[in-house]
Amino acid sequence: MVKEIKPAEFLTGYVRLFRIIDFNFPDDVVIPPKIYPPRPEQCIQFYPKDSETVNYPNSNLIVTNKKATITGQHTTVNHRQVGKEFLSVQVIFLPGAFHRITGISMNELANVYLDAADILGNETAFVNEQLYFAGSHGEMIIIVEEYLKQLIKRRKKEPDCIDRVANRMYSTETYLIDGFIKMACLSHRQFDRKFNEQVGIPPKRFLQVIRFEKAFGMKSSHAQKDWLSIALHCGYYDYQHLVKDCKEFTGSSPNKFFAIENNAPEYLLEKRRSEG
Repeated sequence: MVKEIKPAEFLTGYVRLFRIIDFNFPDDVVIPPKIYPPRPEQCIQFYPKDSETVNYPNSNLIVTNKKATITGQHTTVNHRQVGKEFLSVQVIFLPGAFHRITGISMNELANVYLDAADILGNETAFVNEQLYFAGSHGEMIIIVEEYLKQLIKRRKKEPDCIDRVANRMYSTETYLIDGFIKMACLSHRQFDRKFNEQVGIPPKRFLQVIRFEKAFGMKSSHAQKDWLSIALHCGYYDYQHLVKDCKEFTGSSPNKFFAIENNAPEYLLEKRRSEG
């Protein structure tokens, strides 16, 4: 199962949501890789049981055997191979929140998948141990929230105009940058520089990722909708505009990439259960 959970009130200025991914695959199932497209996400991810192997096809980089990771903002596809007994607890931060907590320039974490201990220390190993012995998903969230509470006490910065604007971008109906620059009360150059530091990528690119995720989320929820209707609803000029972004981010057309996504491990397990 994939479960998304809202954070406690004291974390709402930092965490967008928690995501628990919990699967047990039968021994006779060949698990396909999970293809992760770019999403507007920066997160900490804990693996109390099996870890996963992450492959970046464009660079042939392979990362494996990490029990807790930090993932910066991605603009490229990565492939994730999970184990038979897979449990993951993800902390999806609001854009800019991880920068505020750590002071790290987020452009250094763009398109990377790092061992969390290298940045946050060995406390992450203790959290993983607690998660392993937790009796329920609810207990897991309590454990992670307590860890985050301590992390936030040591935060380096307070929210500023970039945090406010980046969060507004999630619910935007427009993908033009000028209105957001005006909202931030900064010059274009200042806005670009600060946004790149705090979120990890330029603001136009971030809006592009948000729009792309929105389009594929709509297709997943409404498979019968045609791509042109989805493209126009999500702020693309036309279908070819969506095709251009899809090929830029994934190397595939929308139809081809959607078919690949539908062969993800969770859909395979769901199909097997429905047939059994």
